[in-house]
Amino acid sequence: MQKKWDAAYSGDKQAGDARWVLKQNQHLLPSTGKSLDLASGLGANALLLAGKGLESHAWDISPVALEKLQQSAASQGLNVLTEHRDIEQQPPAPESFNVIVISHFLYRPICNELIAALKPGGLLFYQTYHQNKLSESGPSSEKFLLAPQELLTLFAPLEVLFYREDGRQGDLEQGLRDITYFIGRKPS
Repeated sequence: MQKKWDAAYSGDKQAGDARWVLKQNQHLLPSTGKSLDLASGLGANALLLAGKGLESHAWDISPVALEKLQQSAASQGLNVLTEHRDIEQQPPAPESFNVIVISHFLYRPICNELIAALKPGGLLFYQTYHQNKLSESGPSSEKFLLAPQELLTLFAPLEVLFYREDGRQGDLEQGLRDITYFIGRKPS
């Protein structure tokens, strides 16, 4: 798995912009605390979180991606603590983060550990592809695609602050069709 992602992140690829769910809802972030960009890739989310003054951590299976993230952080004068980690085997410890951001990563067996990893009042920002997507982008295997409203079930203990799943409803030429977006808060 590591070789696959190292190859994907090699070359001139850069972090780009933070994912939509975080970028559009960053007003919900706390002013201080510890954050995690889980399965961070090149770390655009981690960079945004560091820029907002949070202690920013980024975990990924690809050391190539993490090295590029460190270079991006240094060039922007930001501090991001990176860790080469197989998240499926080593989810975060209980009550260790105020904010967790996940984008385009889905491994259902650790969802309970992710809820536990949030400190009371902590926020989970999540976006990934769903089964009713219109485009060919993203994974094709249903193993890596959300069923309708699945994030609401997987993270039911969290208070829903934001949810969007446009799917195939309405004018298919508009909206955010391929992705489910979720923000939940752990009860205090």
